Amino acid sequence: MKILLVLSLILTAALLLISYTGAADLIPNELGRVMILEYHKIDYPEERWTRTPENFRRDLETLYAKGYRLINLGDLLDRRIQVPAGTTPVVLTFDDSSPGQFRYVEANGSVQIDPKSAIGVLEAFIAEKPDFGRGGTFYVLPGASKPNRLFNQPEYEGRKLQYLVSHGYEIGNHTLWHANLAKYPEATVRAQVAEAQVWIQRHVPDYKTRSIALPHGVYPADVSWVLHGSAKGTTYNHDAVLMVAGGPAPSPFSRTFDPVRLPRIQAVERDLAYWLNYFDKNPNERFVSDGDANSVTVPAASRDRLRAELRPLRVVER
Repeated sequence: MKILLVLSLILTAALLLISYTGAADLIPNELGRVMILEYHKIDYPEERWTRTPENFRRDLETLYAKGYRLINLGDLLDRRIQVPAGTTPVVLTFDDSSPGQFRYVEANGSVQIDPKSAIGVLEAFIAEKPDFGRGGTFYVLPGASKPNRLFNQPEYEGRKLQYLVSHGYEIGNHTLWHANLAKYPEATVRAQVAEAQVWIQRHVPDYKTRSIALPHGVYPADVSWVLHGSAKGTTYNHDAVLMVAGGPAPSPFSRTFDPVRLPRIQAVERDLAYWLNYFDKNPNERFVSDGDANSVTVPAASRDRLRAELRPLRVVER
């Protein structure tokens, strides 16, 4: 039994090494696609909308081994891709502010982050692999019923939102209580968006969400209602609208990049494995950084796919 265990560990390490080595050899292509991963519950048991802490940790290990590095959604929108040469940016998003995403527990006479919550797993992995980067956008529900109302610990909800912002994460708008925006008139849609921001700002003054993830992936009758406007004295402006599915997103340097319709990959076993395997087999379709945030390296034959305005970035053909 011990021999089998040792052999299994050796095989796993070898596979990870092969994956990492392959990623390091990738040729820069900053017109490739980017995965925006969509998580919901981090809990037990593993189900359609639930990832266990152990499987979430395994996801991070796999991404790291295959040469993916974390950036925030805001970095993608700003076309500020600062990851090492030969690696690929990846964005983590978390919908619905369920308890397993961020939980505090009492241990050794003090309040600590639950190591089995998403933030606990992320922080531990980043501490071990600081070159993995840091990032993640949490689409919270400030007015939802339990257990989705701001991670379901009322006494700590302010502390949690402040922690996210101060530790390099982002907070996103997901409406006040997960409203299906297609069912409501303009005034209700705007109120749902604005009031969510009001609740967030109660705990993090002046913080303005830059993106909104559509509940159920459903658009309102007019998308401009969630992009910018005001309701009940609160003004909001969003740079991006995230869908609930759709696959990898186009490069932010591509003409086809549409921040109002940003697709995501649901981070469940089947979908995540499919796309990781897809990019392993089709590395030319994957965004691969040149390591220089001030330049955009693209295949010469694909230059016509670049968006028109890229200043002050310089374009490098290969």
